[in-house]
Amino acid sequence: MKREQLLNLYRTTLLNDVIPFWTQHAIDPNGGINSCIADDGTVISRDRWSWSQWRAVWVFSKLYNRIEQRAEWLDIAKGICDFSTAHGPIDNGHWPLLLDGDGAIQRGYESIYVDGFALYGLIELWRATKDDHLLDLAMATFHATEDALNADAPPPAWPYPIPPGLQAHGISMIFSLVYNELADITHDPDVRAAAELHHNRVMNTFLREDRGVVLEWLDCDGDEVSSPEGTAVVPGHAIESMWFQFHIARKKGDTATADRAVQAIRRHLEIGWDAEHGGIFLAVDAGGRDEVGWDFHDTKLWWPHTEALYATLLAYEHCREEWCLEWHEQIRDYSYAHFPVPEHGEWRQKLDRQGKPITEVVALPVKDPFHLPRALIYCIDVLERLTKK
Repeated sequence: MKREQLLNLYRTTLLNDVIPFWTQHAIDPNGGINSCIADDGTVISRDRWSWSQWRAVWVFSKLYNRIEQRAEWLDIAKGICDFSTAHGPIDNGHWPLLLDGDGAIQRGYESIYVDGFALYGLIELWRATKDDHLLDLAMATFHATEDALNADAPPPAWPYPIPPGLQAHGISMIFSLVYNELADITHDPDVRAAAELHHNRVMNTFLREDRGVVLEWLDCDGDEVSSPEGTAVVPGHAIESMWFQFHIARKKGDTATADRAVQAIRRHLEIGWDAEHGGIFLAVDAGGRDEVGWDFHDTKLWWPHTEALYATLLAYEHCREEWCLEWHEQIRDYSYAHFPVPEHGEWRQKLDRQGKPITEVVALPVKDPFHLPRALIYCIDVLERLTKK
């Protein structure tokens, strides 16, 4: 496709299909968003996983900030935030994992990842509103997460608990991004230092120089641990992490790190693609072993494909090499052939290796309003820059 055609495709998918699904079916009268929802928009449960609530705050705030300043989008973002902040934070600044539909806490501080997504949503909503109360909450969350991340024992990290003696790539991945965004608006030196620590940990520790892959688990000294868990690679997670790190490096003018991130994106596409059935495996083994230390490793989930759609365009903008566009086309063809549910608008989220829908819960029991709209927003972003050049 030409760039203008791609831009039209992604704008249509975002604005005519995906966002209308959520605005028509998922916004609750009390302000929260129902993410325990079927592909046809039927609400299965009003359980409110805070993970999804804060991600949705980011999406609707970003739509307002980047696509169009529609009052509806800002009102939705503020409504979800108001619902979430009415029932948190708890436990010295951390956010609960699960609320019921009326806001009663069902599960408390069980995942520091929720704190990361709370930061993400609070920061983007602050950009839209300049409401300093949001910034106060973000800084309180920062101090809570720093205390937890610097404690002797690993923080709670449901649904991927961190065993004693190990460190998780996902922690440094998310906090490198959200701390950097917080530092950009506060100019706080402690926030900036913490952001740099996690950025460097991803690029210089979890991204293994000799293997060229991102490992999900290392010991606390940064050394590899035994297989199969220790050699598990989640290609979509690595690709997502690499575009996070690319954003950070680009802002600093760090071309060498940006180059490394782009090459890592390519490497994970090469090892993650299923040559037999198409699509990106959820997980593979770094050494090519048949035994992979990751649940549902041979499934094809929507989110690695959405992350790769954006990452390949971003890589092309940086290096202008044809492999980026070739991979983008291959991923787009697979994605649009397998994931969209045209009669309802959003994408189905879980397929088996052969590309058939599955119903098993892979991480959270939700249809998450995040990876697809975020990728489409960012694809539109880079394509608009490319068409102007």
